[in-house]
Amino acid sequence: MKIKYLHTMIRVLDLEKTMAFFALLGLKETKRYDSEEGRFTLLYMAPEDQPECPIELTWNWDGDDGLPSDSRHFGHLAFGVENIYEMCQKLQDAGITINRPPRDGHMAFVRTPDNISVELLQMGDRLEPQEPWASMESTGHW
Repeated sequence: MKIKYLHTMIRVLDLEKTMAFFALLGLKETKRYDSEEGRFTLLYMAPEDQPECPIELTWNWDGDDGLPSDSRHFGHLAFGVENIYEMCQKLQDAGITINRPPRDGHMAFVRTPDNISVELLQMGDRLEPQEPWASMESTGHW
């Protein structure tokens, strides 16, 4: 039996803020569906060279009141990055908290505006430890 990855869906409270977050990671909008009747938007974002691997952002126009309390439970999204230090600096410069800094030159965690955990992994070999990352403490949950 064959299986094919389609997408990962996350619910968002502020579509514009979440789109801006993923744009910082290099994702672009690939498709959008607005449902007047259902009062929701499905927006897909993916790396430009990987349109087959999208994230589906689901935004309910009237908020999420009335949804089951566990509707936001989710593990994390993971992205490989060319230079983990440069990506973390870019995110930090944009006001994003680096919850788990890349002390090891390999892995970091941040959170989206909707508190979804995002793992960043250095592609290829680990980078040599660098300051300020090497001595930076973790912040919050990741």
